[in-house]
Amino acid sequence: MTPATNAPRTLPRTCPLCEAVCGLEITLDAQGHVTAVRGDKADPFSRGFICPKGATLGQLDEDPDRLTAPMIRDRATDTWRAASWAEAFGIIRERMPQVTGAYGNQSAGLYLGNPNAHTLAGALYVPILIRALATRNLFSASTADQMPKQVSSGLMFGDPLTVAVPDLDRTDYLLMLGANPLESNGSLCTAPDFPGRLKALQQRGGKFVVVDPRRTRTAKLADEHLFVRPGSDAYLLFGIVRTLFAEGLDTVRVPVRGLEQVRTAAAPFTPEVVAARTGVPAETVVRLARELAGAATAAVYARIGTCTAEFGTVTQWLVDVINVLTGNLDAPGGAMFANGAALGIVRTRAFRLGRWNSRVRGLPEAMGELPVATLADEILTPGDGRIRAMVTVAGNPVLSAPSGPRLADAFASLEFMVSVDRYLNETTRYADVILPPPRILQSPHYDFALLNFAVRNYARYSRPLLPLGADQLSESEIMARLALAITGQEAQPGVDPLAAVDEFVIAGTLHKAGMADRRGDLLGENSTEQRIDLMLRLGPYGEWAAEGGSRPQARRDDGVGTAAEVGAAETATEIGAADTAAEVGVAGEGTRGGLNLQVLLDNPHGLDLGPLRPRLPGLLLTASARVELAPEALLADVARLHERLGDDAPAMVLVGRRQLRSNNSWLHNVPPLVGGSNRCTLHIHPDDLNRLGLDGHAVVKSAAGALTVELEPTEDIMPGVVSLPHGWGHGDSEQTVARAHAGVNANALTDDSLVDAPSGNAVFNGVPVTLTPA
Repeated sequence: MTPATNAPRTLPRTCPLCEAVCGLEITLDAQGHVTAVRGDKADPFSRGFICPKGATLGQLDEDPDRLTAPMIRDRATDTWRAASWAEAFGIIRERMPQVTGAYGNQSAGLYLGNPNAHTLAGALYVPILIRALATRNLFSASTADQMPKQVSSGLMFGDPLTVAVPDLDRTDYLLMLGANPLESNGSLCTAPDFPGRLKALQQRGGKFVVVDPRRTRTAKLADEHLFVRPGSDAYLLFGIVRTLFAEGLDTVRVPVRGLEQVRTAAAPFTPEVVAARTGVPAETVVRLARELAGAATAAVYARIGTCTAEFGTVTQWLVDVINVLTGNLDAPGGAMFANGAALGIVRTRAFRLGRWNSRVRGLPEAMGELPVATLADEILTPGDGRIRAMVTVAGNPVLSAPSGPRLADAFASLEFMVSVDRYLNETTRYADVILPPPRILQSPHYDFALLNFAVRNYARYSRPLLPLGADQLSESEIMARLALAITGQEAQPGVDPLAAVDEFVIAGTLHKAGMADRRGDLLGENSTEQRIDLMLRLGPYGEWAAEGGSRPQARRDDGVGTAAEVGAAETATEIGAADTAAEVGVAGEGTRGGLNLQVLLDNPHGLDLGPLRPRLPGLLLTASARVELAPEALLADVARLHERLGDDAPAMVLVGRRQLRSNNSWLHNVPPLVGGSNRCTLHIHPDDLNRLGLDGHAVVKSAAGALTVELEPTEDIMPGVVSLPHGWGHGDSEQTVARAHAGVNANALTDDSLVDAPSGNAVFNGVPVTLTPA
């Protein structure tokens, strides 16, 4: 049970603020206020590491500006008032069916923000919202961040959630592009204390190289940093691929198809040709290829800086092509695949891209969702299927999506909007109803999504540290009641809607697994915990997996399995017998199939499940049962990449920037996290500053808009490039600290008409701009 708040105590808890999943020790006083937050030294994965964001979790949790009751907006006066849960759900139950009844289900849209991947409610209960809305107009932060990696993985391995991560603790050589884990803590690579792991790589005699248009904190730690022109990473990687083939350095150790097509595609991208495009000397391109091929173990890792570029999917594909060609895919010390402990829905069909297209621009669907870059089009453009009502969950796309001001206008034009959010912010201000989740420490936590991208197999469950108040609903119950309300339904007297959802899932899963008689064995103090127990028992280390029970059947392949549902813990494929607890062990005892919820409750600091282990070919879902090295969709984009070789580079381009004490748009209201280096300034090289006659502030213009920005000269950025962090622009915010440190919205400059072609991901890096004196 959740402890009573009658005495000071220190309790373990997983940090939910980023992908590092660090263990924390949180001290609470007798009234339930956080008095201290420290790293959990007993956590076998994070070992006491903590970053500035995690250290301020208590202040974020008790932010005085957070909403504590449902809010209703009076459209006539644009004013807000607090309401009861019954009134809030009653308005939704009335208004949403009116819209969908008049215009059809496709008149509704759903946007899911990044925090959904960090909450248990987002993991387990977002799918019921998707089913309740019954619309194809699903959007999320995935297409502003990671979709190129998931599309390339889906085309190569058959499942977009089969994402290879660098085996950081065993590699001898790491090539990193467009990633800054010393400030982001890692992305699509769950690795607490990323800085310490990189230092350990160097201490054991290894080397890591950073390719980035900025000399980031990570680049300064690296053995070598290479400036590269924004958006040209695919050219650099192709130069490496061509060199591997030309010098006979390719060593393929996994089953593949399409090797010769890759050789042909790489032929035009000689080191000399790509040097002119990237700014990286030809001899350096050749040396990188030789070092990758010659290292005992090596891995290539590329993240958001490469995903949010015009050729993001081709770049992510080439990352894994190089990992294959150097013999390092699925090999210890190379790029490997995690094996998360919680079993989700098993996939048996290969990934398909573009099963439908967006109404206005014809952009392809990926993982069941459409690009957020076309969300404004779908709201503002008249015609059948126009979005007239929206639900947003834990997202602020007005600040995080391209052409943010246009999206604000689109939200303002909606007939009805509901937001599940802790704040009245730049996006939720357009809602008619806001449903606020409780405090972070009042919610349970299990990282269903992120542990499938971990550099070491690990599991940890955190119960709520504080009980809910009498007038509060859990985030999970909010989701369940919202799903009912948007279909015009109301919870029946005496029926718990959350328990009803859980029981439906549990019964169906047990039936498909041939274990319907085991319902009474499930542990947990509520139905949500029983679902977690079920997923652990059927997972690769679970006690029921060891019994050889059959697996749940695949989710139907019609768009339900979305990127937004990554948190629903869909595993990449059926778990092979070699990956059970017999080999990895539970709690270090080597016992077969012992994992369940009670084991995690008995190990509240987390459980080490062992290093990553080879999982191919059993993990593959491709029709050929091989790694598809030459997917047609990517070869088509290679042709476009080749055509662009002769284009003139813009004189000045804009890139984004990660900040150590920030996380998108939602940590700018915590006083210790603003100021210092965490400011909204434009980084510019002194040579550009002098050449353009700038001083203090400048007007930055792009095809999409213009901003007046404070300048911060630095030699840590290459000439011809300027950098502005995203997530700022709180000038008229209701959050007092954020408003006092408002900054500007970088996405007034990004253009929603430009996307990565295969994935539809927004382009935030390499945006052509001009600068003039303010």
